[in-house]
Amino acid sequence: MVSNQTEAELTTQEGIYERPTDYLPERDIYESLCRGEGVKLTPRRQKRLFCRYHHGNRTPQLLIAPFKEEDEWDSPHIVRYYDVMSDEEINRIKEIAKPKLARATVRDPKTGILTVASYRVSKSSWLEEDDDPVVARVNRRMQHITGLTVKTAELLQVANYGMGGQYEPHFDFSRNDEQDVFKHLGTGNRVATFLNYMSDVEAGGATVFPDLGAAIWPKKGTAVFWYNLLRSGEGDYRTRHAACPVLVGCKWVSNKWFHERGQEFLRPCGSTEVD
Repeated sequence: MVSNQTEAELTTQEGIYERPTDYLPERDIYESLCRGEGVKLTPRRQKRLFCRYHHGNRTPQLLIAPFKEEDEWDSPHIVRYYDVMSDEEINRIKEIAKPKLARATVRDPKTGILTVASYRVSKSSWLEEDDDPVVARVNRRMQHITGLTVKTAELLQVANYGMGGQYEPHFDFSRNDEQDVFKHLGTGNRVATFLNYMSDVEAGGATVFPDLGAAIWPKKGTAVFWYNLLRSGEGDYRTRHAACPVLVGCKWVSNKWFHERGQEFLRPCGSTEVD
């Protein structure tokens, strides 16, 4: 009987037991993090996490009104900023984005063609600064906070995740075998990610990093920032992350992806390959 057979035997019988074609080795970790079963921070690591007022390397605009910054993880450094967007700004951006929302796509690393994928379930739209003054204002704010230029960044992407909406583990940067992914932009790789949470989520919807065991939960008006590339220009593979399924409610976010070009003097190379 089947119940007496081993898993190894079952794998040879097509139709009885097959590993899903989209199986990911880190799926168990990913799912546990989404359930809130993240790695508990050790006292040693907790001592390296701080809260502070962030003035953007003494940016004039932030010297007067610095942002509250909280360390979410120390290495790679992942930080959360508070009160980044007001309710009025969030509502306006949602209002502009809604008519443009369409099924989110991913770019095929081999062909460079945008296509829908079962592992990314959400709707998204792209907003230009000319769409509304609030878009330009939010872009400038992200530039001041990060110290990076938005001139070579991608348009502001607004995404809506309904019930069950998710984006399974992925990288924001292109790997060595995907050199043509951002070639059409002419701005190099994605050096950093700025993720704005534009809603609270009743259940689910965390941003998780399987390799780190870290889970960051949505808080309306806050934003999370991390670098995808090391100072050497190599990808930081520890930044592989996912958007957990929304269990109750819906989730609104907006993303700003900064690219390499134009950041040469704003984030210069380090002295070693691993900086």
